[in-house]
Amino acid sequence: MLTVLGFTMIATFLVLIMLKKLSPIAALVLIPALFCVFVGKGAHLGDYVVEGVGKLAPTAAMLMFAIIYFGVMIDVGLFDPIVRGILRFCKADPVRVVVGTAVLAAIVSLDGDGSTTFMITVSAMYPLYKRLGMSLVVMTGVAATANGVMNTLPWGGPTARAATALKLDATDIFVPMIPALAVGLVAVFVLAYVLGRRERKRLGYLTLDEALEPEGETVLVAAGGSEAPRPGAGGAADLPEAADFPGLDPRRATLRPKLYWFNAALTVVLLTAMIMEWLPIPVLFLLGAALALTVNFPHMPDQKARIAAHSDNVVNVAGMVFAAAVFTGVLNGTGMVKHMADWLVGAVPEGMGPHMALVTGVLSLPLTYFMSNDGFYFGVLPVLAEAGAAHGVSPVEIARASLAGQALHMSSPLVPAVYVLVGMAKVEFGDHTRFTVKWAALTSLVVLGAGILFGTV
Repeated sequence: MLTVLGFTMIATFLVLIMLKKLSPIAALVLIPALFCVFVGKGAHLGDYVVEGVGKLAPTAAMLMFAIIYFGVMIDVGLFDPIVRGILRFCKADPVRVVVGTAVLAAIVSLDGDGSTTFMITVSAMYPLYKRLGMSLVVMTGVAATANGVMNTLPWGGPTARAATALKLDATDIFVPMIPALAVGLVAVFVLAYVLGRRERKRLGYLTLDEALEPEGETVLVAAGGSEAPRPGAGGAADLPEAADFPGLDPRRATLRPKLYWFNAALTVVLLTAMIMEWLPIPVLFLLGAALALTVNFPHMPDQKARIAAHSDNVVNVAGMVFAAAVFTGVLNGTGMVKHMADWLVGAVPEGMGPHMALVTGVLSLPLTYFMSNDGFYFGVLPVLAEAGAAHGVSPVEIARASLAGQALHMSSPLVPAVYVLVGMAKVEFGDHTRFTVKWAALTSLVVLGAGILFGTV
C-alpha cells in the first residue's frame, strides 16, 4: 500500500508541475500533506515536516548567503571577463553558445557544489541567451546534465557516500570510472552541439554588434549573406529587459574595478575552503557574503540596496527548499521511500543476480531521481551490494555502477540546487523537467554503457 501511494504521490507531483496546474512550492507542500492523510499519518505531519526542515535548514541557509555572495560578485564585475571570454568564443553562434554553456558548467563543477556551478553559469550565459532569443531550457538542461556527470567527483558527494556505505576507498570507486565518466562528459558536449544546431536552425545565423552594450543590435544573416533584423525572435529590441540584466552593462554603478583582485582572491579562498572543508559551507558563505558586502559597499544604504536587489532569488530558492522539506519529510517519515526501494530491489528477477552491477546502474536512474542521495546510497545501495555479493559481484563494482544516475539526479525535484538554476534562469521547473529528463537519462545510460564496455562495472 505504501509503495503504491509513494509512486502515486511522486507521479501526481510531476504531472501537476509539468502541466503547470500548481506552482512547485504549492505542489511540494500540498501533495505530500494530502498523501500523508491518505496513509493515515496525518496526526504526525507536523513531526515529519519539522524533521525535514531541520535536515534541509543548513542547505537553505547556504543557498541564501551563496546567492547574496555571488550576486554581489556579479554586481561588482568579477565575472565580466568570463562573460567577455565566452562571448568571444561564442561569436553569437547558437552552437557555440550551447557548447560554451556545457564547457563552463563542467569547469565550474570542479568545486563540487551544484549551487555555485549554476549561479556562475547562469550569470555568465543568461544575458547571451536572452539577447539572442535562445531557449533558456536548453541552457538549464545542458548545465544540469554537465554538472550531474561532474558531481561524481570524490568531493562532490555521491562517491563519498558510496564509499562510506560500503566501507570502500573512494579512490577505488572513482579512478577506474574516470574513462566512463569522460565518455559521459563527451556525450554532454555532443548533446550541446546537437541542441545548438537545433537552435541555429530555428533562429538562423546570428551576429551581435556588441553583446555587452545595452544598445547593441541583433541581426539575422540570411542564406544569401545579407543582414536583416530578426523580427519577433527575441533580439535586443524585443527584449529590453536584457539590457537591464546586471551582467550586460559595462557602465553600471556597482562595478568595483579597483577591488577586482580582492574579490577574485576572496572567491578562490572561499571555494578552496569549501573543498578542503575548513568550515561548514553555510558558515563559509555567511562569512563570505558579510565580508563581500562590507568591503565592496561600505555604506549601509548601498549594502541594503544590494541585498534587496537579490531578495527575489533568495526568497524563491529558500522557499522552495523548505517546501521540499515537506515532500522529503513525508516520504521518509511515512516509510513510503523505504517500501518503494524494497519493492524495486525485490522486483529484480533471480536470474539477474550475476548482473547486479548492471541492475544497480539502471536502478540508480529512477532511485536517485525520486530519492535523495543519502536515501539511495545509505538505504538502498547496501541492499543491492549484498544481493550482488551473493552472486559473486564485488561491492566496488556495485558502487561504481551506482554513480551512473547522477546526470539525471541533478534535475530531481529533491535537489535544492536545481531551484537555484531554474530560479536564476527564470525558467518554469516543469518546463525544465519536461525538456531535461530524457537527455539526462540518456547521458546516464551512456555512462553506464561505457563503464560496462571498459570493464569497470
